[in-house]
Amino acid sequence: MVNRALAALAVLLYVLHQDTWFWTSARPLVFGFLPVGLVYHAAYCVAIAGLMWLLVRYAWPEHLEVAAERRREREGGR
Repeated sequence: MVNRALAALAVLLYVLHQDTWFWTSARPLVFGFLPVGLVYHAAYCVAIAGLMWLLVRYAWPEHLEVAAERRREREGGR
């Protein structure tokens, strides 16, 4: 269930990245000097970073970690 929710969130954020509604004007200005498109993309980057954290935390394949740990043990713990 968690993987499906994360996949749906990834698709939603992909769709939100296509922000055609801010292409024609830099107005309104946020804080009086930042174009709204720039603020939107800054918030989008924070959302994507949060999504990546969630993906690593909850959807990372455990078998990769087990295989890497076994390889380290065979090589003498390097």
